[in-house]
Amino acid sequence: MLMHEAKVDQATGLRRMGAPKPVKVIAVSGGKGGVGKTNVSVNLAVALDELGRKVMLLDADFGLANVDVLLGLSPEYDLSHLIEGERSLEEIIVEGPGDLRIIPASSGIGRMASLSPAEHAGVIRAFSELSYDLDVLIVDTAAGISDSVVSFCRASQEVIVVVCDEPASITDAYAFMKVMNREYGMERFHVLANMAHSVREGHELYRKLARATERFLDVTPAYLGAIPHDERLRQAVQKQQAVVSAYPSSPSAQALKKVARSVDEWPLPRQAGGQLEFFVERLIDAEREYLEETP
Repeated sequence: MLMHEAKVDQATGLRRMGAPKPVKVIAVSGGKGGVGKTNVSVNLAVALDELGRKVMLLDADFGLANVDVLLGLSPEYDLSHLIEGERSLEEIIVEGPGDLRIIPASSGIGRMASLSPAEHAGVIRAFSELSYDLDVLIVDTAAGISDSVVSFCRASQEVIVVVCDEPASITDAYAFMKVMNREYGMERFHVLANMAHSVREGHELYRKLARATERFLDVTPAYLGAIPHDERLRQAVQKQQAVVSAYPSSPSAQALKKVARSVDEWPLPRQAGGQLEFFVERLIDAEREYLEETP
């Protein structure tokens, strides 16, 4: 190897060591409220942490935040302090179970439920200032198809759509995917059936939704699995713990851990998507390095 080539390789290696790596960003949504979306987000985050991943969980339900409640946390600061310019994003991060890091939202503050798109963008951009070594960011979105849900789902690489065995859940999940597909060109969705009474029921819920999206949207969502209806899950909520930690051998915990293993196998993003995204600078750096490596 020539001397100048060795110096170039060394410089590239040093740059990689110093630059934070891309983060796998996953939004958890569903359209309808009450489908267990936040419980899925919390348990998925905890299960990925237990797999040894560096995980951060963002409570993006600004008006009715409850990630902190599900985990028995009492944060001093939350996203309202970031929006008002009183605290930086790093200053509002709280420690959760294991090595999990949580960004809490506020509950019962009317203004937080009606932030402008520019304020949502400000929250997303704030993540570029974080120096944390992260593998995964889980974004627990609000119910419905509000501006915040659209903004945070578009800023993520993957979207999990949580459904349950209620007609309104399937209808709202379809409406959510319709908006994201027709208005924003999003095509990748992962359907997770929650509170299913059997594996068959979970798969049938997925098929109902997939038939509609394939026929009217030309979108074929992926099936991520089913979380069974489980009394242990309710008991874990009462104890303000994740069921994967409180009752690790329960049916719901085992199913959630299986989902976490599947999510863990999803590839890291290699390039920016062209719209506002979480950790966009890391994506741009990764794309640049990939192009430099490509002959």
